[in-house]
Amino acid sequence: MRKKNIYITQLDNERLEKMISNAKRDNAKDKEYLAKLEAELNRAKVVAPENIPHNIVTMNSQIRLRDIVSDEEMTIELVFPERKDFLSNRISVLAPIGTAILGYKVGDEIEWEVPAGKKTFRIEEILFQPEASGQFEL
Repeated sequence: MRKKNIYITQLDNERLEKMISNAKRDNAKDKEYLAKLEAELNRAKVVAPENIPHNIVTMNSQIRLRDIVSDEEMTIELVFPERKDFLSNRISVLAPIGTAILGYKVGDEIEWEVPAGKKTFRIEEILFQPEASGQFEL
């Protein structure tokens, strides 16, 4: 599956690059996931927060996803690692699905390697995007 263009806000990009840099310096245990996130950031088109389309998954967005094979739906919030909470459906950007959806838009199908094998997800809906509601600091 060919990778589509992805978009990220300038603020999210800066925060994520700083997080990656600090984790590398601290010799973090999530090296594989950090490398995948860094690769995604390197290919992303960076835009000002006020110019990001409202159908793009940004940090702190709440998203409804569908597993294409099982037809199972899930609602998650994409968060920084320190805010992750599986029971509250807050998924870290360093989790395979978190890295996979960052910067994609509603309707996109993303194939990604997860612990259970390769999965294909479709972004069905963005329930909340901070930038769409003028909350650029989230």
